[in-house]
Amino acid sequence: MSLTLALDVGGTHMRAAVFHEHENVPIKQRRIRTKGRNESAFTRLLRLIQEITPPNEIIDRVGIAVPGLIDPHQGMIITTPNIPEWSGMPIVSMIEDELGIPTLMGNDANLAALGEWRYGAGQGHQHLLYLTISTGIGGGIIIDDRLLVGSRGLGAELGHVTILPNGPLCSCGQRGHLEALASGTGIATYVAEQLHVGRTSSLEGTPDTKAIALAANHGDSLAQEAFDRAGTYLGLAIANYLTIFNPTIVILGGGVSLTGDLLINPVRKALSSALFSDEYLQDLVITQAALGDDAGLYGALALALSKK
Repeated sequence: MSLTLALDVGGTHMRAAVFHEHENVPIKQRRIRTKGRNESAFTRLLRLIQEITPPNEIIDRVGIAVPGLIDPHQGMIITTPNIPEWSGMPIVSMIEDELGIPTLMGNDANLAALGEWRYGAGQGHQHLLYLTISTGIGGGIIIDDRLLVGSRGLGAELGHVTILPNGPLCSCGQRGHLEALASGTGIATYVAEQLHVGRTSSLEGTPDTKAIALAANHGDSLAQEAFDRAGTYLGLAIANYLTIFNPTIVILGGGVSLTGDLLINPVRKALSSALFSDEYLQDLVITQAALGDDAGLYGALALALSKK
């Protein structure tokens, strides 16, 4: 029986899972830290693959999710800030040379969208928009049951669209991007700045998003304002995406999405005021992701299975 290996590499951890053909429950799964002493991340990845491969079994296809800018057509990592030594690395050919197994690669947020479409909240939808809202903001687009990646695989960088010209500095170095305004980092930065100029709040210092959400749920006006601001900008961005891609479902993943109505209510309000036609909202589903941290892993599985 053929086996498929799915890999999801992040800046902190890398994960691997092995699946039997036509099954979506892994027969084996493991997670290790991406970086180790006196051992490269790629060496650790190869060791993880060796450790998870069942004895006397043969893996015949591999899918891997990688953060950063990548060219999946060439199997090349262009740049990945969390694993800088992988920038410019032809990781697909390197894995194929080591293992002798056909390998496909995708951006982690794009593949999370693919995972939700194939196995999660997006099942049954041909047109899907996925956003992961965490430390940063990433995303993915499914159009006519196909993952949209663009000519070089650089498409669907949904967190790096300009929503507020000359706005706050984004992690990429540009200003006013959605990520700078509505990510967990953006929310926390806004609250810290307001506290620094003397705003009254139950919060102190540099609180994280969890603390801000807790304060908001207990009636703290600054914390509520921070989520209302983030949700409004997120809603404006989604309104733009709806007019471009016209999906039937918007899936929100990542830790910040788990704050529920704190974020979703201002998103819905912004959508209703920003769209030029309510037709975009007809039968539109807005929901939370179903796969959690496994979305990228299942996206890597779906990608690997797409190889004939």
